[in-house]
Amino acid sequence: MSSGADLRLLRVELNARVVGRELAWLERVLQARISLHFGQGEAPSAPAMAAPALGRDDGDYAELVHAAGLEADERLVLALAVAPHLKPQLLDMLFVRNRNLDRGFSEFGGWKGRSHGGFLPTCETAAFLVAGEDMAHRFALQRLLDEDRPLRRHGLLRLQHDGPGEPWLSAALHVSGDTLERLATGESRKPDYGIGFPARLITTRLGWSDLVLDGEVMDEVQAIVTWYRHGQRLLRDWRLDKALKPGYRSLFYGPPGTGKTLTATLIGQEVGSDVYRIDLSMVVSKFIGETEKNLAQVFDQAQSRQWILFFDEADALFGKRTATSSSNDRYANQEVSYLLQRVEDFPGTVILATNLKANIDDAFARRFQSLVHFPMPDAEQRRLLWEGMVRHTGRLGDDVDLQGLAERHELSGGAIANVVRFGALGALQAGRERIEMADLRRGVAKELRKEGRTA
Repeated sequence: MSSGADLRLLRVELNARVVGRELAWLERVLQARISLHFGQGEAPSAPAMAAPALGRDDGDYAELVHAAGLEADERLVLALAVAPHLKPQLLDMLFVRNRNLDRGFSEFGGWKGRSHGGFLPTCETAAFLVAGEDMAHRFALQRLLDEDRPLRRHGLLRLQHDGPGEPWLSAALHVSGDTLERLATGESRKPDYGIGFPARLITTRLGWSDLVLDGEVMDEVQAIVTWYRHGQRLLRDWRLDKALKPGYRSLFYGPPGTGKTLTATLIGQEVGSDVYRIDLSMVVSKFIGETEKNLAQVFDQAQSRQWILFFDEADALFGKRTATSSSNDRYANQEVSYLLQRVEDFPGTVILATNLKANIDDAFARRFQSLVHFPMPDAEQRRLLWEGMVRHTGRLGDDVDLQGLAERHELSGGAIANVVRFGALGALQAGRERIEMADLRRGVAKELRKEGRTA
């Protein structure tokens, strides 16, 4: 019997053969298109340029093509975007120079990377490859690259426009890292956190039983879960698509440590969706246009994968707009307007969290489907939090009174967790195996001082 490693190797080898066949087809079409462009030959026969047949036994690439419903032109464009990553020399023929102008040919498109020496395709390159000088075919190609068509709807390709006002087809043609991984191994890859992707996957080992919320909050949370599971059916089968936009936007607000982040993570856990927390420090930029670009990279990838996007401390991005007393103020307000529009147009689930609801711009608040208040827990809820965090450990001293701690000290769940950590460390430092009441009292006092309060 073959091992798992052997099966994975066979899978990669099959994918390599199929993708290699696709790139060989791209090379034939590109050579034919260049020859025709320079009047060096006749148009090749249709069978010679036909896309390779993809059967059920042609691995993950065939599955990807069939699942997305890609036609021949779309397959060519996808192969063009993949070529710089898998066979960059294939596109070297596009480096030919126009001797009359001593530069490259405008109709070939392309852009130069910072460190990559090969030809990097743009949408203009795709138009030349697919349509040549056939204007009607060029128009059709532009439609193939729309957001609602398979290549972009399924997240296979991403377009990057760096020059405002420049021709639409000058956009760089990027293949996603996930697409490349699927072509090689058939498996989706979680995107890497970094400058190119300013969001981090958040997970938890906890469950709903570890989260103490009142019934009203849980009702609001379950409404989000229900929309995630049945939103498309409501829009389509219940014919509510004329009245409702796709997607769900919710604002979680309340003091720190009251369970906003954990709730968002548990929603994803329940519906089987990844939850990505946007790193605002990497999204926000002082350079004009960079904030929008950084955020677009997250939204573009999230749109095809049904992720839940979570903006913590959201008032840093979605705060109130200011009076326009300078060009910087005007730009900041434009930035907020862009973010508002992008969130509103996102067809998935977006959760924003803030400690202070008053800091959120009113224009955003009106567009939320729900505003969920996470209040400080009452005494009974605090008791449940204390019990859930430490009672099962068997490490509590006989003098510990969790009921008394819950009644006397108004603390959030996050603060109680900090007290438990401090108490456990105190016990270890004292050479004890159990947490005593004095350890927890010192932890409470420390936590209250952090908040500017006294025990």
